Amino acid sequence: MGKLRIGVVGAGNIAANAHLPAYQKCSNAVPVAICDIDIERAKKTAEQFNIPEVYGSIEEMLEKADIDAVDICTWNNAHAPCLIAAAKAGKHVMCEKPLAMSLDDALKMEKAVKENNIIFFLAVPSRFGYANMYLREMYERGELGDVYYSKTSYNRRRGTPLGWFTDKKTSGGGPVIDIGVHRIDAAWYLMGTPKPVRVSANVFNKIGDYQTKGVDRWHGTPCPDNKFDCEDSGAGVIHFENGATMVFEASWAINAPEKYETLVCGSKAGATVEPLTIYGERNDYLSTDTVTVSPKNDKFQLEIEHFADCVLKGIKETKYPIEQAVDMQRMLQAIYDSAAQGKEIVIGE
Repeated sequence: MGKLRIGVVGAGNIAANAHLPAYQKCSNAVPVAICDIDIERAKKTAEQFNIPEVYGSIEEMLEKADIDAVDICTWNNAHAPCLIAAAKAGKHVMCEKPLAMSLDDALKMEKAVKENNIIFFLAVPSRFGYANMYLREMYERGELGDVYYSKTSYNRRRGTPLGWFTDKKTSGGGPVIDIGVHRIDAAWYLMGTPKPVRVSANVFNKIGDYQTKGVDRWHGTPCPDNKFDCEDSGAGVIHFENGATMVFEASWAINAPEKYETLVCGSKAGATVEPLTIYGERNDYLSTDTVTVSPKNDKFQLEIEHFADCVLKGIKETKYPIEQAVDMQRMLQAIYDSAAQGKEIVIGE
């Protein structure tokens, strides 16, 4: 069927360090154009990855480039306008997480996707990790039973990125929306993506722009104001329509051990993602089974190939469709609203 012709929007870290290296291994997709508001950066990235066409705006790329779809790798505050412009131009869209800065923007994006009949995929690579895929298959076969509880953490002791990430006008928030979303989504996916109904949460900025020595930091591009006005940690509880509950925590900076874990508990068995371990019973005795999968699969390659396969074959329902992306945005919005208002938020009210 040939390869899907992609226009990449944004030439920064996530494009240069994750998406574009993955395209070099993809069998069914190729980037043929790239655009960035910093056209010199776009030119440099295009030269590095042999991308033939360079543009200074998405509008120019949509008008001039021969592309089938766009891959949005911009700052969070540009996700909505870029998706809406691409959808109106009839281009299919893969968008880096989070979907949007706010639920209002997410709903506008959903409307654009549906009105223009395009295929959409939210790029959250954890869904393509071997451990997550193994457990999702267990869930779909009913081997976990009724999954009623999960606990998930993405805690860095010191790991606040520099640049635009800490500026709320550009990012929409701190570690909850940046890295916490990976773990919240992993747990939610392994629970069967039930409908969220209530959220109680809090966020904190207690350590802030630390000067701790001997730690590495992700260097994001500076934005115009470049403030540090978002949280550095957050935690809370999400309740779902089916009665299930998720407990989550996320931090860029906290005086606690680093923790990267996801646990799901079902009526037949429970499981942890890291390490991939199944907790159940066998012959009426407790059993603990460790499953070995490769931790080195290229999740970015797999997610791009999945998106391209859906577009090339006309499959409307991707593994992360717009409806799920909006529900995730509802959870993120409710987390920040709960923290700001100091009360539980009922989603939909």
